[in-house]
Amino acid sequence: MTATSNVLPGARRLGFPTRFFYGFGSIAFGVKDNGFSYFLGFFYAQVVGLPAATVGLAIMFAFILDAFIDPIIGQLSDNTRSRWGRRHPFMYLSALPVGASYLLLWNPPKGWEQGALVAYLVAVAILIRSFISCYEIPSAALASELTTDYDERTRLLSWRYLFGWVGGLAMYGLALFVFLKPDATHSVGQLNPAGYARYGLFAGGLMIFAILVTSIGTHKEIPNLRAPPHARVTLGQLAREMFGTLANRTFLFILSSSFFYAMGIGLGFSINLYFSTYFWEFSSFQIGLFTPSSLAAAILAFAIAPRIAQRFDKKPAAMVLIPLGLLILVAPVVLRLMGAFLPNGSPALYPTIWILNVFGVGLGITGSILFTSMIADVVEDSELKTGRRQEGLFFAAAAFINKAVSGMGIFTSGMIIAAIHFPKNVKPGEVPPEILRALGLTYLPVQFVLYGLTVLLLMGYNISRSSHAETLRKLAAAADLAIEGEPPATDAKLS
Repeated sequence: MTATSNVLPGARRLGFPTRFFYGFGSIAFGVKDNGFSYFLGFFYAQVVGLPAATVGLAIMFAFILDAFIDPIIGQLSDNTRSRWGRRHPFMYLSALPVGASYLLLWNPPKGWEQGALVAYLVAVAILIRSFISCYEIPSAALASELTTDYDERTRLLSWRYLFGWVGGLAMYGLALFVFLKPDATHSVGQLNPAGYARYGLFAGGLMIFAILVTSIGTHKEIPNLRAPPHARVTLGQLAREMFGTLANRTFLFILSSSFFYAMGIGLGFSINLYFSTYFWEFSSFQIGLFTPSSLAAAILAFAIAPRIAQRFDKKPAAMVLIPLGLLILVAPVVLRLMGAFLPNGSPALYPTIWILNVFGVGLGITGSILFTSMIADVVEDSELKTGRRQEGLFFAAAAFINKAVSGMGIFTSGMIIAAIHFPKNVKPGEVPPEILRALGLTYLPVQFVLYGLTVLLLMGYNISRSSHAETLRKLAAAADLAIEGEPPATDAKLS
């Protein structure tokens, strides 16, 4: 099959198989993201024994360096010509390298000195995140190509987020219940190094499987996708187009907003295990039981995101849901610091936080779905203004921000742990109360600032349902003129 269509697929409804297979591949991204967010910093600091601040800095450096690769992958994907289209060659070729590099991440060499281990962490983190980008960016770009419908994109991305969360949570639950189990020398399962090696092997294989399934499952859509221009593109032209496209004002606002949002998400995820293990003193079994809680949250988001997008414009909905989700999640910490929350060991403590997690995470995921759907809608706005359609570049730029500042979020969590002098290799219940209080008092203000800036900058995004429909009308008119042999119409002429 060849990708020969130069006309964007219309505002079509997609069938169940297309939505299912498109979303299924996000299991790989969910597994990787969950591992980086929940376990990686904890593993290298508390198990391998590197200083927490050093681990945070190393991961941030790897994220930032790796993030510069993303726009290149996006541009290459946008301009690739093959009988398998623009996106699928990258998706197929990434599968095995993704699994192999993820396995290496959780099996650091034994007996190496601290400096060598830090270098190993940086190098392997760059490898896995670069290889996953070769899958994730072309795959994400398909959301804008498969349909131009304002609401269908939200439905499609709901499947993507659902599988991403299912994959990450399933692997999280397996890690805590199956792999990170206590043994004779490790009474706390999260501190058992052998469990992380088994986790890495299984997770790497699952990522390979997910990428191959989604690549094969969406292969039939290749004839319906856009092909790049036949003109030969030079490196200089690619660079000029990249900067010209990314100068889109609306996109700059949502990109800036995502900068702070991703930083807040990275901080929240990476420090979560400290709160669960030490602040609330939950057992590894109880922590594992948060998996169905977050799964329920993902299902909640999957159900309500398309309905919210149909009833409201995406921007105002996201501006409400994202901070509301944060407030629900941090409310127990705030109340505990005020002395107005259930004590550790109370029978009602765990179920209360479990239920709050469902609604807080669910609203946060819903906001993220709308957020990503808004990025997809920028594609037509840019095409109208520049004449170029560059889905891969837009999603690569978003991935660039997410990677770079998620790394900064992890770095920030490491700095918080170091700043409050959190002890190493300490068991739950043995952390001094003043350290736990400092953890909450340092974490909360940082998150409020990050999420506040997220909402403030999102106000600059100016695409609505009606403006998007008008943009599609103008693009259709331009396509009709091109078919009739007329000179390309400008935005001004079409208005």
